Amino acid sequence: MEKYNTLKIKDLVTIGVFSVIYFVVMFSVGMIGVVPILFLVYPALLGIISGTVIMLFMAKVQKKGAIFILGMISPIIMVAMGHTYVPLVHAIIVMLVAEFVRKMGDYKSLKYNLISFAIFNTWICGSLMQMLLAKDRYIEMCMIMGKEYTTALEKLITYQNMAFVYLGAIIGGLVGGYLGKILLKKHFERAGII
Repeated sequence: MEKYNTLKIKDLVTIGVFSVIYFVVMFSVGMIGVVPILFLVYPALLGIISGTVIMLFMAKVQKKGAIFILGMISPIIMVAMGHTYVPLVHAIIVMLVAEFVRKMGDYKSLKYNLISFAIFNTWICGSLMQMLLAKDRYIEMCMIMGKEYTTALEKLITYQNMAFVYLGAIIGGLVGGYLGKILLKKHFERAGII
């Protein structure tokens, strides 16, 4: 069990490397948001595309706190870039739950890692939740894309639509995680993930 106890320097370096890869994937997929309606499928698409990256990370770092730290880096960067507090607070809650689920599977269970990633993937929904929880500041931020874009986004982001966005994020996470499992079968076997 010592293996799971504390993160070592090597693990922190791995977290750093995977954080950079994940952020690049997140930013690239996020470019679809230039078309407002596509913003609603962004979390689902991000889950499908980033699943392989995060599942590989889970195979490599089977220690407590790893998924929490990895998951907090992108929202911290977003807030530093001018986003509201919403993605950060939202991510803290999501990552605590994802970490707890992963721990339930002793960090090695494929089933619990998949569920953990599906939950992890919902953190990006916090970006859209800014429209509902910090509307004035978010609208001000979106104005850089123009009034027409901002108005379209304001109409699209409702509590009803967000329910579907969260569902899409979970499904996208499960699909992406499963694809990651298929693509990384050898890594999973070597890591002893069952």
